[in-house]
Amino acid sequence: MTTPHNSPLQNHLLASLPKAEFDRLAEHLELVEMTVGDTLYESHGRLKYVYFPTTAVVSLLYVLESGDTAAIAVVGNEGVVGIALFMGGETTPNHAFVQLAGCGYRLKASFLNKEFNRAGPVLRILLRYTQALTTQMAQTAVCNKHHTLEQQFCRWLLITFDRLPSHDMMVTHEMISKMVGVRREGITNAVGKLKRDKLIGSGRGRIVMQDRPGLEKNVCECYDVVRKEYERLITDIPRRDPEHILGPSSG
Repeated sequence: MTTPHNSPLQNHLLASLPKAEFDRLAEHLELVEMTVGDTLYESHGRLKYVYFPTTAVVSLLYVLESGDTAAIAVVGNEGVVGIALFMGGETTPNHAFVQLAGCGYRLKASFLNKEFNRAGPVLRILLRYTQALTTQMAQTAVCNKHHTLEQQFCRWLLITFDRLPSHDMMVTHEMISKMVGVRREGITNAVGKLKRDKLIGSGRGRIVMQDRPGLEKNVCECYDVVRKEYERLITDIPRRDPEHILGPSSG
């Protein structure tokens, strides 16, 4: 059963919907567990669902013919995975996989498209999110071209921690290198430097944020551009609290 600790209202987009629209979607939302490395969709594969993460974090990657990868965006409880479905396509050239384990809710493509075509609150909220996500993708490309590996890593850390309920994440250097698109040795060096500066702590497969203001001083302007765009488009939309909105049928 859905509980306040495992509720679709933990996703900011779903929580932003007026009650009538949320109730219509809620009947069709399916709770899914997301394990690290799970593929939600492959490059150019047909999208059958959209996913609304609640406690999981998903990376959108481009995979080159050589097998090299680079993350173009990070999606967590602020958003939705699978925007191609309501932007006029059933496939997308990127690859979505679970970066940090947790839960989310999925919705069948056919139902979402029907709701989107009502041209009501669902459409407006999803389009605002799409603009914010596009900004993140564009700024990631700029960052990868013009800023140092350490700055890129700080940007990735802050964006990811923004989508987590704690300052602690389970992630390996190999996974980070896959998402940032650099060699593992480079990530190991960047982790070492931030650890010496006491900005983060790290252990086997774990990173803890110790000094957020320090990370923000270390990061390039790309993080702030993305953060402000999300604040402008998404976080200023009133959201309902899962603790108070769930009805008596919730277990």
